[in-house]
Amino acid sequence: MATPQLALDLALEPDYRPESFAVSEANAAALALVNRWPRWRMGHLVLTGPAGAGKTHLAHMWQQRTGAAWVGRMDVSSALKSIQRGASVVIEDGDQGVDEEGLFHLLNRAAGDSGISVLLTGRLHPRSWQIALPDLASRLSAAEAAVLDEPDDALLRQVLEKLFRDRRTPLSPGVLDYLLTRMERSVDFARLLVARLDNAALAGKSSVTRALARDVLAGLSADNNPNEEPGARP
Repeated sequence: MATPQLALDLALEPDYRPESFAVSEANAAALALVNRWPRWRMGHLVLTGPAGAGKTHLAHMWQQRTGAAWVGRMDVSSALKSIQRGASVVIEDGDQGVDEEGLFHLLNRAAGDSGISVLLTGRLHPRSWQIALPDLASRLSAAEAAVLDEPDDALLRQVLEKLFRDRRTPLSPGVLDYLLTRMERSVDFARLLVARLDNAALAGKSSVTRALARDVLAGLSADNNPNEEPGARP
């Protein structure tokens, strides 16, 4: 019998608290570079890594520390006048297209004596961004970069343990190992998975078992691939 899936799971609020950021070899070096602010080379840092690796979480942690303003990647020129000396700025997804003239002027100001700090994020290293403005391409290629690797088992285990612990979800033996070999490799997916499992366990008045985990993973796979035949890994 398929596990009931509750609509409550579909709109989880992001948790960007510093204490919720799990640290492992996959992200420790990037975290250290972000925390080295304000001693960034040329006043800016590019934070890169795959989807779900923690770029937005780290950006929010830095914003909480600095009071940084969020500027849309295509709105840099229009925001320049409001960016005063000593300001901090976050620009996300720069590798998906960016206001090049505006970003070039902003990075020039950061590299000067304005005290401005800029945190850029993207999935790709800045050398791989499709930048038409030669001066900006050169500056980004030379930028200091903090690289987040794909979440490893150590990090995902920490995340799962904390999420289940926060919800006080009872687990049967071996469930974490079962999940780690079958789940999507991202923290966002871990949060959705734990919410689904917790709600299903509550509905069934049971602990999270391997059988329940199998059904919930199959349901999430069907949600992501609606045209595929439903099925579950053994």
